[in-house]
Amino acid sequence: MSLDHASEKPHERMAAALADDLSAVGALIQQRMASEHAPRIPEVTAHLVDAGGKRLRPMLTLAAARLCGYEGENHRKLAATVEFIHTATLLHDDVVDESGQRRGRPTANLLWDNKSSVLVGDYLFARSFKLMVETGSLTVLDILSDASATIAEGEVLQLTAAQNLATTEEIYLQVVRGKTAALFAAATEVGGVVAEAPQEQIDALRTYGDALGVSFQIVDDLLDYGGSSEATGKNVGDDFRERKLTLPVIRAIAMADAEERAFWARTIEQGAQVDGDLDMALGLLAKHGTLESTRQTAIEYAEMARAALDRLPEHPLRDMMQDLATYVVARVR
Repeated sequence: MSLDHASEKPHERMAAALADDLSAVGALIQQRMASEHAPRIPEVTAHLVDAGGKRLRPMLTLAAARLCGYEGENHRKLAATVEFIHTATLLHDDVVDESGQRRGRPTANLLWDNKSSVLVGDYLFARSFKLMVETGSLTVLDILSDASATIAEGEVLQLTAAQNLATTEEIYLQVVRGKTAALFAAATEVGGVVAEAPQEQIDALRTYGDALGVSFQIVDDLLDYGGSSEATGKNVGDDFRERKLTLPVIRAIAMADAEERAFWARTIEQGAQVDGDLDMALGLLAKHGTLESTRQTAIEYAEMARAALDRLPEHPLRDMMQDLATYVVARVR
């Protein structure tokens, strides 16, 4: 998902404020993704790491730590850890989803093969745990290892829920909290933990990350039906073609008549798609207003994220984090 096509870019202001930290994290990532015996590992990793991602999650770890007054360097290891976990999940996701495009480029599994993507993802998970341990914090290890398990759990849940018309909004949010929001929440929480912030502030950071992650994923799902390939870094309509039940579709199914439900059953449950089905799906989403209602839900979560930061001390980085929550949903006006 791109953040580039809106007018103001709080993530760029945040990157400028954290330039030294981000540079150090980049160097650490390059160092730790190296492999003496398997050169394909850095090749595959670099293809994704260097593809222009905004590194939002590691940047949030850095921002949370600095916001809480941290002056050490372990937050950089945690930021690299978060990026490794994220990259590993992307490599695995593209295999599971049989995706051909990521961040506007061919996926690693398309350029190499599925085996390489899975095994390199496994390697990055292992490297991430080594970095976690180096911080010497069992609390950090607990948070990030739990997040890694939750991400996998969310992806497995999606396998069973994504093509089942009985999937509810509650199950959808469970998937979103697993596959996306869990890492956002952990990324911000460990920033507070490494800074030894008061528990109230750590809890606030976790609430912020969770709400931001939910909003982020809902917007991503919206853009799949209304964004451009250039803007999203994916092919428009991928979720429909991959038969994923996202929030706009779940709501449209809930309001469907018998004929419309039969359409969703054919295209999503049975996977019997023909030319013109995507346009038909878009028409049904427009008919029932589910794109707009989904956008409103994304806004509500963004507002929850902003409100959580009110419990943090005044700081320019706090303002940037609040602006980021607003900006995430502003892309689908």
